[in-house]
Amino acid sequence: MAGVTDRPFRVLCRRLGAGLAVSEMALADPRFRDTEKSRTRRDHVGEPGPISVQLAGADPALLAEGARWNVEQGAQIIDINMGCPAKKVCGALSGSALLRDESLVARILEAVVRAVEVPVTLKFRTGFSRQQRNALRIARLAEDAGIAALALHGRTREDFYQGSAEYQTIAEVKQAVRIPVFANGDVDSPEKARAVLAATGADGLFIGRAAQGNPWIFREIGHYLATGVHLPPPAVREIRDTLLTHLDALYGLYGEQRGVRVARKHIQWYCESRPGADAFWRDLCGLTSPTEQRAAVAGFFAG
Repeated sequence: MAGVTDRPFRVLCRRLGAGLAVSEMALADPRFRDTEKSRTRRDHVGEPGPISVQLAGADPALLAEGARWNVEQGAQIIDINMGCPAKKVCGALSGSALLRDESLVARILEAVVRAVEVPVTLKFRTGFSRQQRNALRIARLAEDAGIAALALHGRTREDFYQGSAEYQTIAEVKQAVRIPVFANGDVDSPEKARAVLAATGADGLFIGRAAQGNPWIFREIGHYLATGVHLPPPAVREIRDTLLTHLDALYGLYGEQRGVRVARKHIQWYCESRPGADAFWRDLCGLTSPTEQRAAVAGFFAG
């Protein structure tokens, strides 16, 4: 999730039970490699391994070169993005737009797998549109190319995030290939996690939006799957301390001014279900320094 899963968020999710945290999507084209945004997205200092770097692009040669370069920088897994539904990404014929050209998909996968010795994984959707569902064919192409694992979001690009995820399609893909398949889409609780694993036979789960403001979801799901028992929700003090630690990491990565701006969406996600969140959010948006922002967060969770 570009703009969300930066290093502070990944480190936090790993600490709270996530088995893997994939980097924000980065462009394979070397022309964009030295921008401030790109440098921040590939910052993995102090991050627990394995380091998985997600690449986007539409040119097999550029993606292969980008994979090699990122491995030289420390990537231990290369993840290819064929799932992003954003207009800007699909307009450049990247992300889920690639699913319309299966020949190009095969060339990309083969080129990247040949280029590096680390595992290469694929994130994709069930198709570009409801009339062009081709997840089974894409999965078989991926397996033939040497892809190590698949993460399948159970929607087409046309669906974006609307409606319900197609778990039956994920189950069919799991039955069709021998490589690991991870189910993605709408997993937002321990019960849902267990139900999706049962429905799909998947080897694991990828969780995105449900972790925004709730990184505890990973430990809650892990505990529930292992024991059948629910963990108690995090205490208010733990939420406060976790958020403050998250804010400090954001200020450290982005600098104070940009860090304050980036932090706002995270604060909103952490606080949106609590009483008084709307008024607090309005006041928070007027704060421009880390000191003010931290004090406001501490005060909100003290009441």
